[in-house]
Amino acid sequence: MKEKVLVLLVVLVNSLSIVAQKASEKFVFTPQWTAHAQFAGYYVAMEKGFYKQAGLDVEIVHPSVSQTAMNRLQNRESQATTLQLCQALEIVDKGVPLVNILQTSMNNGTVIISRRDKDPLKQIGARVGMWYAGFSQVAICMSRKEHLNYQWVRFTSNMDLFLKGAIDGTLAMSYNEYYQLLQMGFTFTENNVYRFSDHGYNIQEDGVYMRRDYYETHKAQAHKFAQASRKGWEWAANHPEETIDIVMKYVRANHIATNRTLQKLMLKEVLRLQIDKKTNKREFRLRPDMVKFASQMMKENQMLNQEVTYKQLIAD
Repeated sequence: MKEKVLVLLVVLVNSLSIVAQKASEKFVFTPQWTAHAQFAGYYVAMEKGFYKQAGLDVEIVHPSVSQTAMNRLQNRESQATTLQLCQALEIVDKGVPLVNILQTSMNNGTVIISRRDKDPLKQIGARVGMWYAGFSQVAICMSRKEHLNYQWVRFTSNMDLFLKGAIDGTLAMSYNEYYQLLQMGFTFTENNVYRFSDHGYNIQEDGVYMRRDYYETHKAQAHKFAQASRKGWEWAANHPEETIDIVMKYVRANHIATNRTLQKLMLKEVLRLQIDKKTNKREFRLRPDMVKFASQMMKENQMLNQEVTYKQLIAD
């Protein structure tokens, strides 16, 4: 009888161990912003079962006003998030080691849009909008180098200040606010849009990052997530209409004020930015030259205490 009880206890302990192990294997991924086509490849990987096929139990949790993506990562509530390269450099410089496990952006999508058909580089001392959430490191460095003396005015996630004439220009993403303004009837000309990627500031943006300590103990999991996510992006590039169907599912679930036309334009531009200008391919890799350039530029502008190297960011 005692032997039977012992056997049952062993079975119960093993069962509980398996359940606990499965629970601990949940992989929470948090994009750095609300649900948009900017993150289409991850939604596709989820909906098409690419994560499950890789043996991963993935949950996509978007950030909130009170709980940013980076906060979730630091508090170990999420295992991975997306960050622009310059953001990642700042975080590593502050003492939080990160690993880039997948790079989606190969080009910079930041633009400055000015009002009244004026060249942004000729508006010395202009009031220019920038995001509260960040994403402005390249623009700040450029404005200092060009001695523009911009007065930076922070905004949240809309173009009201710009449309009402309260500011002279605004930062925008070529896949987001640019198209929002287009839909609102704003006219773009050859003079009033400055694209950083065309003027020597083509620094990569979105990549997938995780804490280095987590990566060191979950390398197989990290590589599986990266591979499945890449598969999701490749599928999205080949099936744009079906991808927008999936994106709109996440948009509606998260109550995002947008429309299908805007999301379609966003997806097209995000996919364009994923193609490397030198090779004309979607490479999914962090480029050492861009890391070095971004790091040196930010250090020169007192945004970093010391240069952050490619070796510090890359997964082995």
